[in-house]
Amino acid sequence: MSISNDQNTLLGNDTSAIFKPTAIKGEKMEAMCTNSNYCEIEGDIRVEANSSTIYVETISNNHTINSWTIEPYPRKGTSHVKKWTIKLLGHNNIPKCTQNHTHPAILFSLGGFTGNYFHDFADLLFPLYSTSYRFRKDVHFLASDYKPWWTSKYRQILENLTVNNQVVDIDREISQVHCFNNVVLGLKFHEELALDPLLPNSPMGPSMHNFRQLIRQIYSLERETTITSRKRDNYYKKKRARLIILSRRKTRSILNEGKISRLARKLGYEVLLTDAGVSTNMSEFARTVNSFDVLMGIHGAGLTNMVFLPDNAVLIQVVPFGPVDGFARRDFGNPCHGMNLKYLEYKITVEESSLRKQYPNDHPILNDPNSYKEKGWDDIWSIYLNRQNVTIDLHRLKGTLVKALKLVRC
Repeated sequence: MSISNDQNTLLGNDTSAIFKPTAIKGEKMEAMCTNSNYCEIEGDIRVEANSSTIYVETISNNHTINSWTIEPYPRKGTSHVKKWTIKLLGHNNIPKCTQNHTHPAILFSLGGFTGNYFHDFADLLFPLYSTSYRFRKDVHFLASDYKPWWTSKYRQILENLTVNNQVVDIDREISQVHCFNNVVLGLKFHEELALDPLLPNSPMGPSMHNFRQLIRQIYSLERETTITSRKRDNYYKKKRARLIILSRRKTRSILNEGKISRLARKLGYEVLLTDAGVSTNMSEFARTVNSFDVLMGIHGAGLTNMVFLPDNAVLIQVVPFGPVDGFARRDFGNPCHGMNLKYLEYKITVEESSLRKQYPNDHPILNDPNSYKEKGWDDIWSIYLNRQNVTIDLHRLKGTLVKALKLVRC
């Protein structure tokens, strides 16, 4: 039996460093899983949903620690994530198998931030892809905190990652004991929409590039690269670059979207202003995004649609006023390199923010926004993300749109 664990990060489980202690026959093992949301187990493994327990048969009675509690979701401290217990037991005490499986399993939670489009990709779909990649589809997906609407929405992606094209609602298997030789509890996670850059980079291994290739195949996305990066003749040089602007209605709305669209058209863009709501057909919207060269929107889950852009396309993230630059760049700016996209940022000033009308000029929300970093995420979220709309300065934005146009055509 061998088990691996990883080191903690502030955001979740950093599985870049894997430590593999082993227990063979009577050998003593000090620890099995030291991370609270990721563990790999090999051996005689019994998954009992009725008690949310994973039993591992052991020959030795000399283990200092013989049980561990795991929350199989990448981010720590999130709600609605069922805890699973791993226990070492001898042969006479371990429950009997009712179903034996030859393929390994990955058990993960659909709790946490599931339902937020960004977290669906960053916390689940991309980590599922990278964790399961080595199994080449020969792996069972066992979902705790199951949500049928979620597996239905992403069915086309999930069925390309797992055996039998299905996800098992493991919490409902209360009369069964599923037996495996290899179980991964939790998902590999380094940072948002990116693998650990220190890991070996192989063209045939897991990567954001290969993940996007898979997405293109699944949704029949025609464009692998922007038109101008594929062709250099005069016809394509004269073709108008296409700009899609993602609209938001409830929070962080761009109030002068119409004027921005008209400005972009004057600069030479073909423009589409659209709202990607929850009811949007994902396949159709993926194909729409793929047909554009530049995607622009204010910080929010909608920017996750960047995964459908062709290579060499440009993402323009409008970053709200306030102390949000770091995580805005982490969520959408940093992943651009691995996606072979180009990234531009437009930072909102206090003059462009609706907060200016809500607070006096000498209020620290306006003149000392960095002081709110110390107050914590809840204050930042409620003030700078949930109470703010923006009216973009067209003169300032013009330079960003011109630069994006040059990047697409280079």
